[in-house]
Amino acid sequence: MGEWLLVLAGGAIGAPARYLVGEAARRNLPSTFHWGTFLANMTASLILGFLVEAGTGGALGATGQALLSVGFCGALSTWSTFSSELHSMASALRVAQAAGYLLATVALGLALSFTGAAVARTLW
Repeated sequence: MGEWLLVLAGGAIGAPARYLVGEAARRNLPSTFHWGTFLANMTASLILGFLVEAGTGGALGATGQALLSVGFCGALSTWSTFSSELHSMASALRVAQAAGYLLATVALGLALSFTGAAVARTLW
């Protein structure tokens, strides 16, 4: 199977997962904070950190990387929505909220990526 089909298959699972995370957050976490995007991006960061480290350790070949890292995590995470939400907050002069969203997303995303990698190192 060509790598692009694997990316497509992973994306076909990641995109609906992203939608479901957003809907669950919207229903259960009423707030002006963009929980759906934040939670999807944090989940993708954790999983991707794990997958990249597992791939480095040889546990995940090119097929797994295309399917899971590029396809699934690529569709689950959403830089464009994050950027749009950040722009919207800044444009509405909610600068403190925008700065907090930016810092929390980057800092926690990196921390979760390193955590996922550490878990993979422990297992392989």
